[in-house]
Amino acid sequence: MKNCLRDLRKARGLNQADLADRLEISRQTIIAIEADKYDPSLPMAYRMAAFFDVPVEALFFNPWRADA
Repeated sequence: MKNCLRDLRKARGLNQADLADRLEISRQTIIAIEADKYDPSLPMAYRMAAFFDVPVEALFFNPWRADA
């Protein structure tokens, strides 16, 4: 699933390990999500969105929306 996790992470000045620690997940999970090779669970997606103070829809792109 396409996402803007990398952009949000870099805008906060965080490396992948820092973000993983704050979200209490592995760095490998962050790497996989940023590479669009892993889709997080819905609870994890909401936790990430809350961390960055954005709606889930701003973090993950919905491929079924006409404006996506």
